[in-house]
Amino acid sequence: NHLVGQDFLSLRYFTSDDIKQFLWTAKDLKTRIKDNGEVFQPLTGKTAALIFQKRSTRTRLSTELGMAKLGGHACFLGPDDIHLGVNESVKDSARVLAGMADIILARVYGQDILDELAKESQVPVVSGLSDLLHPLQILADLLTLQEHFGYLKGLKIAWVGDGNNILHSLMYGCAKLGINLNAATPKDYEPDQNITAEALKTAQKTGASIVLGNDPVKAAHQANVVVTDTWVSMGQEEEKKKRLKDFAGYQVNEK
Repeated sequence: NHLVGQDFLSLRYFTSDDIKQFLWTAKDLKTRIKDNGEVFQPLTGKTAALIFQKRSTRTRLSTELGMAKLGGHACFLGPDDIHLGVNESVKDSARVLAGMADIILARVYGQDILDELAKESQVPVVSGLSDLLHPLQILADLLTLQEHFGYLKGLKIAWVGDGNNILHSLMYGCAKLGINLNAATPKDYEPDQNITAEALKTAQKTGASIVLGNDPVKAAHQANVVVTDTWVSMGQEEEKKKRLKDFAGYQVNEK
């Protein structure tokens, strides 16, 4: 399998078939281990280094338990345990971690940190989130949609909220898989222009539709599913008051 040993930094680097393979593998493991209670431990003897600059409940729990269920071990390194680029350069940290662990998962602020870790590490690096992208979250969302609807190509997804890392990765995922996405963000909270341009270019090849605007009601019209995210991400606490005002009308509720 050509995917073995690759870094996982962004969905933009993978083909639609690659992403389908990720989803098929995840579904297969879920069925065998969670649903059927099968003991399947292909990662016996393997260790994952989990670097978390940003705290998380779900990402930490899912990665630690996932490694354990597959027979491996996870070593958690929080913000007080490792200081990437502060006391030690990212390059040096990458080489030390790669010398002891078999894989690195990093949940960090800057995408540049992930990119440098991957460049300098001799073992695969997985993105657990950056301020720019969150590809693992979108894989999980796509798997949920696949399980619920039974298909992905042609689905109509509405995004209501911030033009943030989740939307960026969702745009890549939808464009790659032929999913129609209609996103509504407040003015001045639109997604990254370069990512938007790349997603639109990919969508032309797969038949997907990527539409961006500022009207949440219009975006949600005839959608199969509505997706959103928090309005105030970690590191944006000082903007909370302004964001709550700017995002008024973008709440997903019974209306």
